[in-house]
Amino acid sequence: MFTAYQDARSWIHGRLKFGVKPGLGRMKQLMARLGHPEKKIRAFHVAGTNGKGSTVAFIRSMLQEAGYTVGTFTSPYIITFNERISVNGIPISDEEWTALVNQMKPHVEALDQTEYGQPTEFEIMTACAFLYFAEFHKVDFVIFETGLGGRFDSTNVVEPLLTVITSIGHDHMNILGNTIEEIAGEKAGIIKEGIPIVTAVTQPEALQVIRHEAERHAAPFQSLHDACVIFNEEALPAGEQFSFKTEEKCYEDIRTSLIGTHQRQNAALSILAAEWLNKENIAHISDEALRSGLVKAAWPGRLELVQEHPPVYLDGAHNEEGVEKLAETMKQRFANSRISVVFSALKDKPYQNMIKRLETIAHAIHFASFDFPRASLAKDLYDASEISNKSWSEDPDDVIKFIESKKGSNEIVLITGSLYFISDIRKRLK
Repeated sequence: MFTAYQDARSWIHGRLKFGVKPGLGRMKQLMARLGHPEKKIRAFHVAGTNGKGSTVAFIRSMLQEAGYTVGTFTSPYIITFNERISVNGIPISDEEWTALVNQMKPHVEALDQTEYGQPTEFEIMTACAFLYFAEFHKVDFVIFETGLGGRFDSTNVVEPLLTVITSIGHDHMNILGNTIEEIAGEKAGIIKEGIPIVTAVTQPEALQVIRHEAERHAAPFQSLHDACVIFNEEALPAGEQFSFKTEEKCYEDIRTSLIGTHQRQNAALSILAAEWLNKENIAHISDEALRSGLVKAAWPGRLELVQEHPPVYLDGAHNEEGVEKLAETMKQRFANSRISVVFSALKDKPYQNMIKRLETIAHAIHFASFDFPRASLAKDLYDASEISNKSWSEDPDDVIKFIESKKGSNEIVLITGSLYFISDIRKRLK
């Protein structure tokens, strides 16, 4: 039994990061030992390469505005570890995490000795989320965000009321496959028999895979780009505005507080999800709740302004497509400003291509590293860059010195490349 929260966390972090045997066998066994908490909740399941976190935030906020209590399970964390499991956006307490781990530990250790192998860190955290929402704090709905892929992701034991696939891009290719079709196939692995699926995926080859999987499971399918139109798009000083026409109705002048052209798509997808929930009588989200929910939705690390003098933005773009969207937004919003980029990335990311795209918007780039097993060396990133105005340091504290050197310069500082990196820098800035 753990009495200290840090000991409970250390036990979780001490587990394997990846299972020796891929598949859902361990999770299914763990769920059975816990009395099948996954069958006791009303859940939605969200997968995709980019846009998952923002889409979860939009759907949660709309449901909250409609009067529902909403749990979320998301990853990775940006501010605190506890935020992985939250209720109405508020992370669970240290005491609740400790109690969850104490209840989980004997079941995990029993499974360690079986043919299924040792449950991983992420499987244990996922199981804690199921247990929390089934027994510790009952809510109206829970939104589960996949950790990686879909088909074999530990969240995929969920029995959802609605499935959402945000986008397909080139990420985790060493695990999910080298082609868009292969990656789409892994994401589409969350589609369940007869459960509606909505998606914002754009590539025809990926859409074909997802559509085929939906047909195979007799799952009602709706694509954002099939019969819906986003128009009258406008960047606002503190968010986005657009109009959106679906098969059901036309939504004029929708606003969001999350910044970026891609957030219009995430918001539009969330509206489609809300329409399905209304249509299936799962929830009732009025127009007023929908609009205020989209405006109030917040998600840390998504072009988040964390300091004003100089302006410092954090963005968790961590793959080619994410960086592409980020660069597009920065060009649109800060066309007349000088931008200094602070960049770090994980070793297994295509950081050469990410840097190349950032060089098109950057006046200068400072390359950094951070305390994480898979973090790249700053010098390797520096060597991969062709920009002339560049610097590097392996010490993350030098990022703060770099930012301080920009005071009074009228430059914008953009920190990006990895969710783990921006989480680290966020703590140092605070």
